[in-house]
Amino acid sequence: MELSLDNLEWKDAYKLLIGTIVPRPIAFVSTVSQQGVNNLAAFSFFNGVCPKPFIVSFAPMFKDSADPRKDTLRNIQETGQFVINVVTEDIVHQMNETAPEFPSFVDEFEVSGLTPVPSTKVKPARVLESPVNLECELVQIVNFGYQPGSGSLVLGKVVYAHVHDEIVQHGHIDADRMRAVGRMAGNDYARTTDRFALKRPPLPEQYR
Repeated sequence: MELSLDNLEWKDAYKLLIGTIVPRPIAFVSTVSQQGVNNLAAFSFFNGVCPKPFIVSFAPMFKDSADPRKDTLRNIQETGQFVINVVTEDIVHQMNETAPEFPSFVDEFEVSGLTPVPSTKVKPARVLESPVNLECELVQIVNFGYQPGSGSLVLGKVVYAHVHDEIVQHGHIDADRMRAVGRMAGNDYARTTDRFALKRPPLPEQYR
């Protein structure tokens, strides 16, 4: 199959994107509006950028509405702060409860039954049940169009991190203890407990 992306409808391009870039880490992003309403939403276009400064990124897509911004993006634009909470097998069902496009006045902490607890350096609450919470201050937002199918790249600097002691072993995050989940296409998710090791080879002598 050969595809010209210029001629592909955005929904078909979306299917290609989410079907080929798998599994995707999930950013469970908590924000707060200027009116003080908590918001909690999951985004599977999520990744790290660099460790020093500690920069992370996620990419919310635009909606087909008068204001195409999701509440998460609007809150970050207004307040400059957010928290990324890691999604695990223990809370994936509660995360899924936040998926509908609720009105802006709805607090998804209440919808999901998850517990909001105060952050240390930012205003948005973090998810108590998540084993890792990354408190972030906005660095930059890059917009790629404003029509349905387009979106934004949100870059945040992690200013404080909360990590549950039970997932740390010998100074490292233990993947088996954390039990994070990843996003596939459609309704499918992936566990991170089925892994294999592959040692990185050294640079061959002739190239040193």
